Amino acid sequence: MRIGAFILVGLAAGSLTAEHPRSTYVLIANPASRVSKIDRKFLAEVFLRRATRWPDETPIQPVDLGPDAPARARFSQEILSRSVASVRSYWQQRIFSGQGLPPPELADDEAVVSFVASHPGAIGYVAAGTPLSGATVLELN
Repeated sequence: MRIGAFILVGLAAGSLTAEHPRSTYVLIANPASRVSKIDRKFLAEVFLRRATRWPDETPIQPVDLGPDAPARARFSQEILSRSVASVRSYWQQRIFSGQGLPPPELADDEAVVSFVASHPGAIGYVAAGTPLSGATVLELN
């Protein structure tokens, strides 16, 4: 009887987390940015390098985490609607055809925070809970 109760509690807890998934990443921008909210579609355009300037005409400098970072996998699925492998294939085709270069891939969350905090126009994402050391959090519309 007790085992059944534990199973029911476990199933109920599992359904709560499935209904309310917590984001595994945080969007960040350079502290000089005048943007506090960003549209999901515009964000995708930024990371696919189809949008290159902020509304104030500052050049946008997106940065990615490495391909094995869990935050990158979640960001790629939620924002770009593609797997990390699909995004990398997209960039291989663009590079081969001379149509651009991907955002730089930085080694870890701390490197992304450091880059974003020190480069005007920079935008990135890091694992939730990462110390932001001066970077500004962006709200996703």
